[in-house]
Formats: sequence, structure tokens, C-alpha cells
Amino acid sequence: MTIDERKTINTGVIQNLILENRGKLSISGVLDVLSFDDQVVILETELGLLTVKGENIRINKLSIDTSEVIVEGDISSLIYSDKETEKTKSNFMSKIFK
Repeated sequence: MTIDERKTINTGVIQNLILENRGKLSISGVLDVLSFDDQVVILETELGLLTVKGENIRINKLSIDTSEVIVEGDISSLIYSDKETEKTKSNFMSKIFK
């Protein structure tokens, strides 16, 4: 059984990430765009938070109906994190900088 099969069995969710030549990223299963600028895009997905880092990044397509996002630019990293982990980090940071 592959990792993808285990993820599908555990969550019942299928999410696709298609990265073309590190310049175009197509993502399905997107629930919300939490923040973005020309270096970082943070997306809430069915499988957790996805952080896309790079340079000259822009959101080329955003479709709430189909839950798809296309990000273009010089993409250097894709990082998944749990929703609860990020909430804990942001609460901790906000307490420090009050």
C-alpha cells in the first residue's frame, strides 16, 4: 500500500499538487487562501495548511467552486503543516508581541 493510498483511506480526501518546472503549481482541495504576497502563499487545504515559498509568486487562478488554485512564479518550496500546529504557533507569537 502506497502513502497516497493510506492518506486516502484515513481521510477520504484526495488532493493533487502538480508542479510544472518549478514555475506553475496547480492545487486541488483548497478551502481558503489565508495570506499571500510575492514570496509566500499560505493556503488552507483539505489536508492541512500548505505554504508555498519562492520569488515573484502570484495567484493566477482561484476557483472557490472547484477548490482549485494555480500559483505561478519561481517556486522554491512546498511545506505542509497541521492546522492545529499553525494556530498554536500564531497564538504563541501573538502573546509574545503584545
